[in-house]
Parts: sequence; C-alpha cells; structure tokens
Amino acid sequence: MTKIVRIIVLILLDAAAFNLSWYLSFLIRFEMDMSDSAFNIFFPAYTHNFIWLTLIKALIFFVLGMYRSLWDYAGPEELLKVVGVSIVATLTSLAFLTLIQQDPAMPRSIFVVSFVLDTILAGGIRFSFRYARGHRNTRGFGDFFRFSHPSAEKRRLAGGADDVTRIMLIGAGDAGASIIKEIKASSGRQMRVEIAVDDNPSKQGQTILGVKIAGGSKQIQLLARRHGISEIIIAIPSASRKQIQAIVSECNKTSCKIRILPSMMDLIDERVSVSALRDVDIEDLLGRDPVRLNIKEISGYIEGRIIMVTGGGGSIGSELCRQIAAFRPRRLIALDNYENSVFELGGELKAIHPELEFETAVGTVRDRNRMAKVFEKYRPHVVFHAAAHKHVPLMEYNPGEAVANNVLGTKHLADIADEYAVEKFVMISTDKAVNPTNVMGATKRLAEMIVQEKSQRSQTVFAVVRFGNVLGSNGSVIPIFRKQIERGGPVTVTDKDITRYFMTIPEAAQLVIQAGAMAEGGEIFILDMGEPVRILDLAENLIKLSGLRPYEDIDIAFTQLRPGEKIHEELSYAEEYLRKTTHDKIFLGRATEPSPLLAASLGGDSAPLEQIISNGVANMDEQTIKAWLQKFLPEYKAAKPRSELRGIRGIE
Repeated sequence: MTKIVRIIVLILLDAAAFNLSWYLSFLIRFEMDMSDSAFNIFFPAYTHNFIWLTLIKALIFFVLGMYRSLWDYAGPEELLKVVGVSIVATLTSLAFLTLIQQDPAMPRSIFVVSFVLDTILAGGIRFSFRYARGHRNTRGFGDFFRFSHPSAEKRRLAGGADDVTRIMLIGAGDAGASIIKEIKASSGRQMRVEIAVDDNPSKQGQTILGVKIAGGSKQIQLLARRHGISEIIIAIPSASRKQIQAIVSECNKTSCKIRILPSMMDLIDERVSVSALRDVDIEDLLGRDPVRLNIKEISGYIEGRIIMVTGGGGSIGSELCRQIAAFRPRRLIALDNYENSVFELGGELKAIHPELEFETAVGTVRDRNRMAKVFEKYRPHVVFHAAAHKHVPLMEYNPGEAVANNVLGTKHLADIADEYAVEKFVMISTDKAVNPTNVMGATKRLAEMIVQEKSQRSQTVFAVVRFGNVLGSNGSVIPIFRKQIERGGPVTVTDKDITRYFMTIPEAAQLVIQAGAMAEGGEIFILDMGEPVRILDLAENLIKLSGLRPYEDIDIAFTQLRPGEKIHEELSYAEEYLRKTTHDKIFLGRATEPSPLLAASLGGDSAPLEQIISNGVANMDEQTIKAWLQKFLPEYKAAKPRSELRGIRGIE
C-alpha cells in the first residue's frame, strides 16, 4: 500500500469512526431510546453540523501526526498519542459548537462519551495494523507528540545529556521496529534511536514507534551530522549484498560506529535482537548474495558416500568439509600434511555433526606410496583435491617445491584415483593459472592439464573448478592488512591500480560442491567472481571499518609488484569459450590442448612426467626450473630473476 493510499484509507476510516462515536454517544446518553423527546431536541445539533465536526477532527488528527506514523508497529506510545489527539479533537469540536452558538447546545456528557469512543475506535483502527502482523510491543510510554528530535546543537543549548549514544537506524521495517523496541525497553538512558532512514518513499516523513523516518540512504551523512549521531545500525536482514555495500559506503562518509544485523540465513531461529548485531566486516562489502544450490543434485553424489578432501585443514579444504558434512556423507576423510589443522577441524565437526563418521589422514600428496595406502584404506567415492602450495612470492623462490606439490602431487592423486575407481575427482584451481606469470600459476595450470588428460583415459569423472581469491584465507591480503592496522600501519599496497577477484570462502566451497555435481568428465568450471576489486579500495575500507581514517590515522604505503604478480588477474583463456551452465554462477570452459611435450609425457610416448620431475627438479636451480616449466607450458611468462629485482622494496 502506497503512502498516499494509506493516508486516504485512514482518513476515511477515521471519518466513519468519528460519526459512529457521535451517534453512539447520543444513544448511550439517552439510554438507547431514540423516541425520547430530549434525544430529538439535542440530536439535530450533531446532524446539522456533522460535516464540520468530521472535518475538524480529521484536521486535528492530521496536524498532530496521526497519519505520519507506521501503525504496523503501533505500541503503548502510539496509544497515548491517540488519547492525547482525541482530547484535542474533542475540545476543538466543543469550541466550534460554542463559537457558532449552537442552540440548543449538546450536553457536556456527549463530548466525554464521544472522546472515549474516538479513542477506542481510532486506536482500534490503527492497532489492527499491528495485530495483523502479529507483533508484540514491550516499550514504555514516550513523548508521543514528538515528530523528530531537535538538532544536536539545540539539545546542547537546552542542556541535553552528552553521554547518550544517539543511534541512526537504517531500515524501517520489521527488523528495525524490533531493534527500536528492544533498545527502548532495555537500554535506559544510555542509548536512544534518534532517527530512522529508509529508501521506501512511502515511509519517509512518517514515524515508526515514535522515531521519525527522516529520509533515504543518500542523506545518511547529512542526517548524522544534523542529529549528532554516534552509531549507525543497519537493520535490513533481507537486503542483498549490493544494497548493503551501497549503504555502508554512505555510512563510511560519517565518523559513526557502524553495526549490522546479519542476514536472515545467519540469524539463529530468524530472531531479531540487539545481541545479534555485529560490526560491519569487509565481507559485507565484498561478499555477494547467498549461493543457490541444487540440494537434490548435490545429495545424489554425496549423501551416503565416502568423501575425501585433500588439503582438508586449509582454508578451502576445511570449508569444503564443513559444507559436505551437512549433506550426510557415509564417511568424510580430511587429508592434510599438517596434523594440527585437521585435528581441530575434527573436533569442530563432531560437535556440530555428532553422527558424522569423520576421519583424519596425515600425509603429503607428494608421497605416492602414502597416498595409495590412504586410498586402499578408505576407498573414497568422491575426491576434492584442494592440497596445493598457493603463495605466489614464496613459490617464486621455491619453485621445486611448487612443482613437486602442485604438479607431481596432482599426478599421483589422479593416477591413484583412476586405479581405485573413484567416481568423481574435482580439483581446485586458481585464476593465476590463466596466462601464468608466476611459478604457482604455472604449476596449477599444468595440474589442470594433467587432470583433463587423465579424464580422456579413465572411467573416473575428472573435473577442474577455477576461481580467484577468497576472503580471509590463510596468508591472503585481508588478514595481512588487519595485522598492519593493529600495529598502527602503514598498510602496504603493491600498486595503486592492482585489482583482484574475491569471493567468500563458504561461497567458493558451495560452488565447488555444486560444480562437482554437474561434472561429467574433463570440464573446467569457472566460477563467477563478480567485478574485480581494487586493492587500494580494500585497504581504505578496512581502515575505515576499524574506526580510523586512511592517510591520517593509518598511512598507506605503496611498494611495487612482487615477482610474478600481475596488475589484473584473468579467469579464463580466450580459447576456452565460456558457456553458461544450469547455475548462474558457474560457467563451463572448453578444454584446451596441452603442449606436445606435455601430451607426449602424459601419454607415455616419452619419459613419464613423474620420472622427469623426480629425477630432475630436485637438483635444478630456480631459473632452470622456470625454464623447464616453460618447455611444458609455452604460455608461461616467467618473472625476472631475483638478481634483477634487487632494490625494489621488500626484495632482499
């Protein structure tokens, strides 16, 4: 219902209520006897003036704000307002009839009864909105004639308290009403919701539980300054990530503390309360809308099956385990070379899913014999391969380790998966594998090709899922920036123009699982990462979310690109010709042919890749290994040698 329609409906209902109350007042005064001569003497005083009496009461109701409040959330404060406005309307009616010297004058008892009935009927009309929504109100009485608080400057001149936390509420809906009620009921004088903001034009200018809806989100900065706001609460749990990003961007123009109500998916039992509020995090700015999963499709290949996750203790691997556990696998095995991470994960999962048969396996994918024993013991139906060395600068200086782990390890697992008739094998890849300029990306590209080539000669369904950076993963830029901010700065950014793709860890894990359900063999699935994010913007937002000012409280220092880094990452090769799938965030890339040397080695026409790696890489220096990678992967453009990079900040 639009604002104008709502007001018109209320005015018409009030007009009917006013006339009904006059009529009932006469019936009550004359004991329901319309034949009484006195009734017929005094009743014309109403019938001759009923239009004016109706207009007078409606005008009083309008002037005193009875059509400005969102009555969907009416409470005791609004009830007191109805009483007060009804008194004024009744006294004005009495004054009007006295002024026109109505003869004979109505008995004074008629006005008293009329006032009572006006209150009951007008209040009943308004409270019906609230009860139709099933809301409860726990607030006390307030200043019911208040349309908005005076400005901060006026309050100071009036001697107002300075220790009150004045709050701006963004979102004048159900959640916002709940927050207002709880703050008024429990915070005493320490906190007060000063104003509300909502982008719905029909709500602007009205009040919600006595709080004026002063404007839209574009006016946040102006309203915060005008009303002396020190804290902003975003109470729109149904808002999309894009909407939240826009609102937080406006809030960041103020110096206010910002808190947010989680989405309905994250709220326990979908109950809105002040205790559910949390600080705005960078994920709120960079995350996307919740992933839509085909539960039936996923359950079909996970429920009741034995699932193994390599790299199960890492950022992606552990989240894969958490997500998979919800689909009731028969057994879940987390394989990792670092025992502490999988040990902690096991405790977490068993607490959440006590029925889950969770196993941990310790070992490195580089050890073929160990991997064979693990597969022999557990006989997995599905393998998610997330184990890899991923840090670009570290792998530039340790290329042999990257080759051994990312290339040889993947080759071991693909061969063993084929030998043990694994049903599906899903490898996690990275955007850095596209036109790689670093060792890490080159080794992941080789791993992609190994998996795709194996798919052509195996009954196992092999597939690759490629995506960009994930928010908050171990060693990623966000935890580094946070530590730098905690130390007082500076925050270091390699280049002011550098951009990266980001998604949340849960979103990445969910889409990997969904892609696994779609895999039929040999695919490269590429996840929709949205728009690339400028790292400088990321650094500035993190500083602001910490309650500090970029370049003033925390400086930002620019270094230079590290060895192997690109200014902008790519998600696919041009020749992969991305196609849509049944999922709007998953695309399918056409498999590309490996280089002749790699194809020959994988196909067995020359020395097997495993033999080449194990015999040669361990004894090669950095540049020789990079040259070796280029032979197998012509598109790899190696970074400059370390000797040529001396003098750049951060390179010793």
